[in-house]
Amino acid sequence: MPIFGTSILSFIPNWTADGGQYAIQKTAECGFDMLEILLPTSLDFDSKQVKKQLDTVEISARCALNLPADCHIPFYPEQAVSIIKSALDKVAEMNGDFLGGVLHSAIGTFTGNPCTKDEKKVIQQVFTEVAAYAKVHNINLGIEPINRYESYVFTAADEVLNMIENIGTTNIGLHLDTFHMNIEESNFYDPIIRAGNNLNHLHITESDRGMTGEGNVRWDDLFKALAQINYQGPLVLENFSSEITELIGPTSLWRPSKYNSEDLAKGSLAFMQEMVNKYYNKND
Repeated sequence: MPIFGTSILSFIPNWTADGGQYAIQKTAECGFDMLEILLPTSLDFDSKQVKKQLDTVEISARCALNLPADCHIPFYPEQAVSIIKSALDKVAEMNGDFLGGVLHSAIGTFTGNPCTKDEKKVIQQVFTEVAAYAKVHNINLGIEPINRYESYVFTAADEVLNMIENIGTTNIGLHLDTFHMNIEESNFYDPIIRAGNNLNHLHITESDRGMTGEGNVRWDDLFKALAQINYQGPLVLENFSSEITELIGPTSLWRPSKYNSEDLAKGSLAFMQEMVNKYYNKND
């Protein structure tokens, strides 16, 4: 069975020591098995203390990182290598085995053109280097394609999978997000099947970032495909509530959310559990 998780963004707008402890407690109280920690780009993160807090409430964690503007790989490959390696060090200190997120580019940085062959070459070189560094620590990378309005580098599953195949390493995988898939993929079934064992992390979020099951995401197609490839990794809720006012601007929540953050988290968890039971327990 997949692992049911949620992002810190269900409860706090960004990582701080106090906020992180609160998010860990709420994650456990709401019934999730795992917390995805979006690392601050400052990497001001006491990994050993966080591991103790997680162990106290008996939940696991995975870390993610979104590259800042001054680490956009096509422009600043050396800076990107440095921050990704530093983030991997934090994961290793937690005895973790995964780093996901928008590791390929800075959200909102554009050239006005598609990603060029030269840029793709630089990106591949960066991931070849950081994958080798991660392998020493037994850490897998998950690269998240995002939508065309936030990046021009990787916007669809195929682009990430093609690079993984070109590099040929075993510790880079695909981190998908249903919000971005709803914009960029032609359907929710084929990218999952194409990814197969290369899918190692999945953000579960509705088309409007609200309650899962109440928007346009074709959840039956998604979970049918997940069951077919026997996906056993995390299903990580990444919906947002305007109740957390600091998220309104960064996530474009221009209309008030229908649900507060706790109800959104609990309701979405129940929906994920229902869909897993529907498709994973079939006796075909």
